[in-house]
Amino acid sequence: MKRRTLLATALLGTVAAPALAGTARAAAPGPSVTRTGTTTLDSQAIFFVSYDGLVNNNSFQKNALLTYKGYQYAAWYTADRNAVIGRRVLGASTWSTVKVGHTLRYDDSHNVISMGVSKTDGRLHLHMDSHSDGFTYVKSVAGLMDNPAGLTWIASRFGAPQSTLDGLTLTSQFTYPQFVSTPDGKLQLSYRVGVSGNGRNALAEYNGTSWTVLGEWSASTGTYTSEHGSSTVRNMYLHGIDYDRNGRLHSFFTWREQNGAVMCNSGGLTNHDTGYVYSDDRGRTWRNNAGTVVGTTGTSNTVAVTDSGLVIDALNPDHSLMNQESQATDSAGRPHAIISYVPGRFGQCTTNYVADRTANGRAFHVRKTAAGAWSKTEIPIALNSSQRTRLVLDKYDNAYAILPFGRIAAASAASGHTDWTTLFDGSGLDAFGEVLVDETRIAQDGVLSVLYQVRSTGTTPSALRVVDFALPA
Repeated sequence: MKRRTLLATALLGTVAAPALAGTARAAAPGPSVTRTGTTTLDSQAIFFVSYDGLVNNNSFQKNALLTYKGYQYAAWYTADRNAVIGRRVLGASTWSTVKVGHTLRYDDSHNVISMGVSKTDGRLHLHMDSHSDGFTYVKSVAGLMDNPAGLTWIASRFGAPQSTLDGLTLTSQFTYPQFVSTPDGKLQLSYRVGVSGNGRNALAEYNGTSWTVLGEWSASTGTYTSEHGSSTVRNMYLHGIDYDRNGRLHSFFTWREQNGAVMCNSGGLTNHDTGYVYSDDRGRTWRNNAGTVVGTTGTSNTVAVTDSGLVIDALNPDHSLMNQESQATDSAGRPHAIISYVPGRFGQCTTNYVADRTANGRAFHVRKTAAGAWSKTEIPIALNSSQRTRLVLDKYDNAYAILPFGRIAAASAASGHTDWTTLFDGSGLDAFGEVLVDETRIAQDGVLSVLYQVRSTGTTPSALRVVDFALPA
């Protein structure tokens, strides 16, 4: 409490300080959302619930929805299991769609479609349909993303589906594809090698001509001990992997232990602690919060649970801490994340992570302050869901949490991100749990696009839609 009081006092002192003559300027606006329209991607998209989620709308997709050079792109599976890519001019009410020659293999919500753009050659890349096994990769012709108005949106613009990256084999146990564009125009693919509770994070890189494996950068070995027991095998779950405007690569994460003996009850989750690392050399070496190198990609020295300085918010495995939530960076390059779990005031041992998170789960905003310290604020809204929350920042660094069911809460930068309040309650969406956001659009035209699927039952297909909200201009 003392630290937060000091921070608030410092902020108030800054606001109250007299402006120098001739330098006064209007205060930056606080957060707001204005709903501007809704479009339908597919009136009958595939629907089945697996691992509490949907294959068209799962938190770790990066990106199922993206914006590039005045056009917005979306990827999903249709009711007949076809992988489809749609595009529209920003603000348009209709989407043009093409099938890319692949059909979903299993009713597994992990088998998502993720998209990325290689700026060096203007290609759209898609990675899909994998959960600890093989994958499918598709890429467009060169220049498609650079000249969308001049090139028709037809299936022949995409190459044949592949089981490798242009001949490069990655792993037989592949999961969680996430594309990220590097500051120098290359495209990187983040993925997990192995399985839940026993896996390693790895990177591959595309230079506009060919793919190269950079290698694994997190470790699955080492001993973790809780008050209940020990585990010697695990995997690091990423909340994201993102470059800031200065070229630093950031990643928040949580660990998942293989051995359930670390928990107070077998019905919980073995996830524990929120950690943070960054890289200043495009993911070749990784540093902890203090700047110490804790891992080198592609070597035996990878980031391990036993490394010091990784944990920025400590939490034992008894509170159903969620993996793969969300992160962002602000205009100064400072990292922010959303994490969620069942706070201790509701008990010190979750026994059913779905039921307990639904009844008592809360999301928290974790961020690095201008002073370099870590700060955490509870978002005072019940999750009413076991699922995840997305985070975005507007151009004024106001923070927006897009909660399950499409609800939107926000906090102002001026308050130090402490004045969280609900801006949109999800009315009229009838969204199923998790929703996704277009992380790339906000900086381009100040619009928050939210991808959601309408609630259904069993395997009855339902509508997949994008709702747009204007943020402060």
